[in-house]
Amino acid sequence: MENVTQDTNPDPVITILGCGVNGLSSGILLLEEGYKVKIWAKDLPPHTTSNIAAAVWYPYKVAPEAKVADWGERSYEIFCELASIPETGIRILPGVELFREPTPDPVWSSYVRNYRHAQPEELPAGYHDGYFFDSPVIDTGIYMGYLVNRFQQLGGEIIRREIGSLSEAFEESHLVVNCTGLGARSLLGDKEVYPIRGQIIRVSRTALKDFFVSADNYGTANYIIPRSNDCILGGTAEAGEWSLEPDAATAKKIWEVCSQLVPEVAQTQVLEHLVGLRPARKEVRLEAEVLPDAKVVIHNYGHGGAGVTISWGCAEQVLSLVKVFSPKELTLGQGKV
Repeated sequence: MENVTQDTNPDPVITILGCGVNGLSSGILLLEEGYKVKIWAKDLPPHTTSNIAAAVWYPYKVAPEAKVADWGERSYEIFCELASIPETGIRILPGVELFREPTPDPVWSSYVRNYRHAQPEELPAGYHDGYFFDSPVIDTGIYMGYLVNRFQQLGGEIIRREIGSLSEAFEESHLVVNCTGLGARSLLGDKEVYPIRGQIIRVSRTALKDFFVSADNYGTANYIIPRSNDCILGGTAEAGEWSLEPDAATAKKIWEVCSQLVPEVAQTQVLEHLVGLRPARKEVRLEAEVLPDAKVVIHNYGHGGAGVTISWGCAEQVLSLVKVFSPKELTLGQGKV
């Protein structure tokens, strides 16, 4: 992201902390509703965790299940609509998830397109269950740029700024939306937030038209995600690991597993190795909190491995909470919604 809007408005109504997919999506909906919005963030696209995401629509390492299903359904609908706009970098692709053991249908099976169970003859050796479905594949390098442009065209401001406490964000705003992801651990002292390290390999474009996900019995998934200009091979899900340095042994394992699953992967050229830290939590924190001074912060973080997948559904809930706390209501008592 080369151009950063200057801080020219001394009194915006809402400040969003974080310029990842959830901060931008929330900001866009607020702007479209008529609010004035600015984003403060230490890291801006293309240097955010969201930019490293593969990303295929797929609820992964995130809870609570019922809310995730609702947020995911709404996001699925919006991504399918956005796929008709070339500059979003979104395509709807068929794909398959494979399992070593029989597995029940996911809660989202009722609303994704063309969901069906694989027949035994469709399963690779060593796999005993699987299902096909169509899913949005989001090229985040393109998509994040689209979100930034859309946000700014609506009048939103993006400012590179790191803060040490939540109170700083209220210096110029009456309401703050907290989309700091893993940063909430230090900003709020929320020790329930922890990283799930994900390592991927970006390889040259292939002729693949389908995505593949292979789940093991330990909650880790390997995946092959063909995108417009490249292909993503993954991955890992290392809870509590903070290292952003690619590990050679891990990369070798990813390459071997993906090449075994889809042999033509072995013919691709490695472009780069990437590592991202998913901001995980026992449950997504999406709630409004009235602080002792009657100021309001709306928390929207802890999306685990589904930050992109549930982004629009969460953004709509942020908008609903903002509407509850109009300026004249900010002096009402303390509490959470």
